[in-house]
Order: sequence, then C-alpha cells, then structure tokens
Amino acid sequence: MSKPFLVIVGAGQGVSAAVARKFGSEGFRVALIARNQGSLDTLVDNLKDEAVEAFAITADATNTESVENAFQVIREQFGTPDVLLYNAAVISQSTVSNLNEQQLIDEFKVNVVGALTSVKQVVPAFVERREGTILITGGGIAITPNPEYASLSIGKAGVRSLTYSLAQELKAHNVYVGTVSIGGYVAKGTFYDPDQIAEKYWELYQERNEVEYVYAQS
Repeated sequence: MSKPFLVIVGAGQGVSAAVARKFGSEGFRVALIARNQGSLDTLVDNLKDEAVEAFAITADATNTESVENAFQVIREQFGTPDVLLYNAAVISQSTVSNLNEQQLIDEFKVNVVGALTSVKQVVPAFVERREGTILITGGGIAITPNPEYASLSIGKAGVRSLTYSLAQELKAHNVYVGTVSIGGYVAKGTFYDPDQIAEKYWELYQERNEVEYVYAQS
C-alpha cells in the first residue's frame, strides 16, 4: 500500500513547513506548491533531511490554469492526494480608507480565490471515493478584524466562509473540511510556535469532529 499523500498550496517556512513535517512524520508523502522554486527546493531539502518524502511543484495560486496544471502533474507523477492544505495568503498592512481597490482584488485572489481553485482540484476524486480531507489556514482576524490589516481581515473572513460552506456541502460525501484560525503572529518559541500549531491540523485530520479550531491565547 502506498503512503498517504498531502498536498500543500502556498508552501513555505512557518506553518506549512511544520504541517509537512508533522504529516511526514506520520507516514505521509508531501507535495509542495508555491511560486518560488528556490524556496521550494530549500524546503524539500530540509524535509528530506528529516526523512520526509517531499516533492516541489511551482504554481501561482492566483492563476487558475497554473494551479490546474500543477495538480495535473501531481496526479500523473505522484497519484491522487488524500489531504489538501491551502496555506497561501498575502499579509499587507493597510487600513480600509487607505486600501487601494486593485490591491484588495489582487490579494483576495490569493487569500480566497486560490483556495477555491485548489479545492476544485481534489473535490471530484474525494467525492467519488467518499474519502478525503481539506484543511485551510484561517486567521483570528476573520472573527475580530484588525483595522491595520484590512485586506487580510477581509480575505480571512472570506476563506472562513468558504470553509464552512464547503464543509456543509461535502459532509454528506464523507469528505472532511476544517480550518485552524490562528490568532496571532507565528514565531518559534512562542505560544504561536508553528510546530505546536501543526499538531492542531493533525488533530483535526484525525478527529474530524469540528470545522474550526481557534488557536489563540485566552
């Protein structure tokens, strides 16, 4: 039997790398998708040093054709994913009154539309076999917006809504959808240590009993 297979869209250092390590330590193969080949190569090398079987595919989350092509390569070369994690986001500082309309549109494409595109690459197979997991990285600012990060607050609210809607749609097909809403700045050695956060993604994957886990200090 082949190893289970995780695909991460928006892969980089931090949460996605920690999730890759966690799932990899549990026997998963991992495919990493991002725009920067150099960063991907470094991440793959780091994972391989930790005995995680990892592959890298370049794609732009804002470009539907690019994402579709990446998943086509993944299916042809590595097989059908068992788990998808969407982790792409643009973190920019701006209040609503200073936010440029085009900036909001461009960042929404990463923060929300890319998640939709990525989800559509795995849903048909998951529904057909009545098995699969979709995980999406959320943010506490979806619930309590930060006025200094208006675009990201709007984007995280949007992707949170997408997650809940998708979870309701796919529940009848035995496909699990969940999100970890991270309530602070991710940094090693803090409450928001990425390796600790990654444990919550693993718990959601295993337990499948709640759509959202809010990872925040009380």
